[in-house]
Formats: sequence, C-alpha cells, structure tokens
Amino acid sequence: MWAQSRPREHGGVPGETVTARTRTLSSITLRSSRPSKASCNRKTHIANSSGKSKEIRSSADSKKESKVYSKAEVSFHNKRDDCWIIIKNRVYDVTSYVEEHPGGDAILAHAGDDSTEGFFGPQHATRVFDMIEDFYIGDLKL
Repeated sequence: MWAQSRPREHGGVPGETVTARTRTLSSITLRSSRPSKASCNRKTHIANSSGKSKEIRSSADSKKESKVYSKAEVSFHNKRDDCWIIIKNRVYDVTSYVEEHPGGDAILAHAGDDSTEGFFGPQHATRVFDMIEDFYIGDLKL
C-alpha cells in the first residue's frame, strides 16, 4: 500500500493523504476494494468521522462483461429502491448508494435518465469520478 499527498491541482486537498484503498473527504471516508481485471467483485465502504463504516456493494458484483441497455430499459429504474443513472452513455446502478449520497435526494433527480450534466457539476469533487466506476453495469445502446 502506498500513500502520498496530492496538491490541489491534481484533485487533492492540501494535507489530504490518498492511499490505494482510502480517500478522506471532510467528514466522510470512502474506501474502495477494487479487484483485478479477472475479478469483478467490488465494494465501497463509507465511513463517517466517528469511524462507523457501512459497506455498499455495487451492482457490478459478479458481472463478467458489460451489458448494453436501451434508454427505455434504464427509464424503468427510476426509484429510490431501484435507481440507475446514465453518465456519458454508460449505465450505473446506484441503488445501494442513494441513502448515502451526500447531496440527499438530488441523486434521484435524474434516476432512470441521463445524469451527465449533474454529475459533472461543481458540487462534486473529482474523487467521485473514480468512485462511480464501482457502480458501472453496462453501456447505453446508441
């Protein structure tokens, strides 16, 4: 395991330590166990400043290859307990993350639809770009 301090221009925050498995954001710690390409078992741990941790399993668990989904198929997954989003023509099942989303129900604004514009908005730190891949389930049929 390695650790290094990254300057702000590289997505880091002054004094932030980034390791291969842990990233600290204000009062939330995200820990992701990313497998090798041979394995698709992915988990994300969210811990608050008191150290309590909750494991969130992404829907990418046990998927061997990506699937292709139509926009109509994605549109059915538009609820708190069944939430898929599209970002840059890639489909993500973020159901297990909805309750943990720091922006509350804002994640549901585009449930079952394209969330690209909102995802790349100023409210998100660059760290979410790595984290979202844990929820990838396939590509959008163009």
